[in-house]
Amino acid sequence: MKAMVYRGPYKVRVEEKDVPAIEHPNDAIIRVTLAAICGSDLHLYHGMMPDTRVGHTFGHEFIGVVEQVGSSVQNLKPGDRVMVPFNVYCGSCYFCARGLYSNCHNVNPNATAVGGIYGYSHTCGGYDGGQAEFVRVPFADVGPSLIPDWMDDEDALLCTDALATGYFGAQLGDIVEGDTVVVFGAGPVGLFAAKSAWFMGAGRVIVIDHLEYRLEKAREFAHAETFNFAEHKDIVVEMKKATGYLGADVVIDAVGAEADGNFIQHVTSAKLKLQGGSPVALNWAIDSVRKGGTVSVMGAYGPMFSAVKFGDALNKGLTLNMNQCPAKRQWPRLFEHIKNGHLKPNDIVTHRIPLEHIAEGYHIFSAKLDNVIKPLIVPSAG
Repeated sequence: MKAMVYRGPYKVRVEEKDVPAIEHPNDAIIRVTLAAICGSDLHLYHGMMPDTRVGHTFGHEFIGVVEQVGSSVQNLKPGDRVMVPFNVYCGSCYFCARGLYSNCHNVNPNATAVGGIYGYSHTCGGYDGGQAEFVRVPFADVGPSLIPDWMDDEDALLCTDALATGYFGAQLGDIVEGDTVVVFGAGPVGLFAAKSAWFMGAGRVIVIDHLEYRLEKAREFAHAETFNFAEHKDIVVEMKKATGYLGADVVIDAVGAEADGNFIQHVTSAKLKLQGGSPVALNWAIDSVRKGGTVSVMGAYGPMFSAVKFGDALNKGLTLNMNQCPAKRQWPRLFEHIKNGHLKPNDIVTHRIPLEHIAEGYHIFSAKLDNVIKPLIVPSAG
């Protein structure tokens, strides 16, 4: 089969790999019909994630058709059209029993630090991902779900991570009616977080980025006020001014490890790998939220330490909420929003790229060319 393969930082290509086989009676083999490149895939692409091995296939956002199931699988059968959450999880451990699917204790040798994620390095379990024609899905009775007949493929795909994570980010903000919510980052997760904040009662939503075309999308898709941090000397001061010098009630970091805006932070994280990620957006979030407010962290960071302004968070009495999203837990509510027309996830899709051209897709997304927001990968389009 054809599959995206990592060959080193900034180097990916399509190669022939063996079609994955059933390795356990609970496995399923999925023929991928649609995948995506996530912003967090760029951390792998840029060589920032520890133990990303040559030959690994990325891709934790994918949907497909069941090709084969193991002897113990009861809920799926060949031919089923399914969506697969980005988390690999067992469904029965201490954490899964509490809905913390992203913290599953049985799917990763590094489980004390992080759960299992498809296509996200051996730090996250070493599972090959869905930027390929086929993918092996463990615990097939637990993670995958049938795609509702009324839902189109692109909307289903975006539920597997980006939309679910953005919605979860707003949930972790503990938004109450009338709150002012600031979202750092106008990428897919930030756009979905901003949109979701309205569903939870926000009275005002502000999105901050430095790419004007993404801020335009935030105004159009999420009906948000926008600020371009590159146009202001100090975006934190601007947020204080914009909120009567109190600060926002809730701030969501939807940027993560490769935040721009501070040269030293960028060099020590992205270039020298001395931090688990540049915490520029997170520090701006801590400084922009009001005392006693809540910071929700959805941007991805690596396992190493980062120079976070923890003292400011302590002295302001902040609540910091964060986790990898338990994607499937969000689906019932998201399905209702989509079915009722409150939300059209694929409004943010800008590129549909054949699998054969995935290297170009990574380059476009990494360099933010051609007004890219969300690129999809189509295995059968080549």
